[in-house]
Amino acid sequence: MNRMMLKPRVCFSIGLLGCATVLGVGVYLQFVEELEPCPLCISQRLLFLATGLVFLLGTMHGRFSRFYAALSGLTALGGASVSARHVWLQHLPPEQVPECSPGIEYVFQHFPLADTLKLMLTGTGECAKVDWAFLGLAIPAWALIAFLGLSALSVLAFRQAKLD
Repeated sequence: MNRMMLKPRVCFSIGLLGCATVLGVGVYLQFVEELEPCPLCISQRLLFLATGLVFLLGTMHGRFSRFYAALSGLTALGGASVSARHVWLQHLPPEQVPECSPGIEYVFQHFPLADTLKLMLTGTGECAKVDWAFLGLAIPAWALIAFLGLSALSVLAFRQAKLD
């Protein structure tokens, strides 16, 4: 494969484009298809945003490619872990699904920050509901695939930066 195609900045640019695309699909599903995101969906969006910002910084800077590759890999793996939990919740038997919580706006206004963060990272009963699927996979499964792809892209950028 052509070495120019594997430059860290190219990897970062592809990752940034991927994050922007995923976030765009999320906005479309929320505002056009009127699918309300659950706490885990919001957490995944924030991790896509964080990963995209790291990719943006890696694209803009010509230096510190290994640092940006490692950081983007860590944020993508964090997103993959949240997505994996979401997929797991969706595959639980109905009697094992956690109780639903109040709306996310209410939680932000009335719950302590620690409880709100715990709720956003562990999920609730509404996170187990499958509202949309494509090719037999629900949104969290697609998010998991995307995060794993972004992690692989980060590894590729890290390895290529090591060769430079």
